[in-house]
Amino acid sequence: MTAPAAAEPTAADRRRWARYLVEERAEAAVYQNLARRRTGEERDILLSLADAERRHENHWLDLLGAEPARLPRAGVRSRLLGWMAGRFGSIFVLALAQSAEARSPYDSEEYATPAMRADEKVHYEVVRGLAARGRRRLSGSFRAAVFGANDGLVSNLALVLGIGATGASSGFVLFSGIAGLLAGALSMGAGEFVSVRSQRELLAATEANDDADASAADLDIDENELALVYRARGLSPDEALERASRIVAAARAGVERTATGPVRVHGADDHDIVGSDWAAAVSSFLLFASGAVIPVLPWIFGLQGTTAVIVALVLVGIALLSTGAMVGILSGGPPLRRALRQLAIGFGAAAITYALGLAFGVGAV
Repeated sequence: MTAPAAAEPTAADRRRWARYLVEERAEAAVYQNLARRRTGEERDILLSLADAERRHENHWLDLLGAEPARLPRAGVRSRLLGWMAGRFGSIFVLALAQSAEARSPYDSEEYATPAMRADEKVHYEVVRGLAARGRRRLSGSFRAAVFGANDGLVSNLALVLGIGATGASSGFVLFSGIAGLLAGALSMGAGEFVSVRSQRELLAATEANDDADASAADLDIDENELALVYRARGLSPDEALERASRIVAAARAGVERTATGPVRVHGADDHDIVGSDWAAAVSSFLLFASGAVIPVLPWIFGLQGTTAVIVALVLVGIALLSTGAMVGILSGGPPLRRALRQLAIGFGAAAITYALGLAFGVGAV
């Protein structure tokens, strides 16, 4: 399995092999820990990835001749991934693992085999596929969380800076910030409630039912007409006819209907996907409020003037950088770039309202 070397390996080569060895062990442990928190197909895939990393580990052991007396520590990223995989097993770990697999050192490593280079590219696609599953499951709630928290951060920061720039008193700025928090959170909660309730009512009006199936035993016509019901629900003509034939045959034989329920084009319970209207309203309220309270904290704790503004900017900046980096990790993109983008957008909106506050001055309050 080892690749022929162009020259006699040096001490630097052996140190590099030892580093590859510990990294492969660390990656195998990550996939092993993730597999313990998964079931079914995902668990099998993760265990197969762990086995592949062990094959790579054995390659470096063969080159080294034996287990080195002293091994370097795995990199910070690998240790962090291992720690997170053992405790959380979340989509964040898979997203970070995807980024790690994208930066394989084997493309320029003369002692790595072509099979190992190919494995690393395949591993990236496999991990990306697993992460994509988690992203799809998380996308709706994550979008709402990022939108709600950032809306609260940016809108209330802009509000308190704009009011503060007019020269209003600290008490008035605090009152404005709390009023903005409550108004925005209530608006978000009410809007989400109406949105989800309306969507559930729309789905209920279009939901398939079993009325046609229940009448199958009384049909005095060919089952092809019942097949039209299933064709209207999205099945192909052949699938609809086969299903209708089974239902009519079972009904005429006097047995219970064997179908699993109404045919749905999407294959899932749409009501479950939409979620609860009250849960959506409460979560939106809390998410907005959790972001909106941060810009007000300096005034809550008695700070005033420029000091309060600077502290508010620092706190909101940290929050914007954190959410931006989180988006970057989950999307597989560069976290720093996403964090800076989030910061620029938030501070840009706040700067505009601050400038307007300076323009109007205290006489407008």
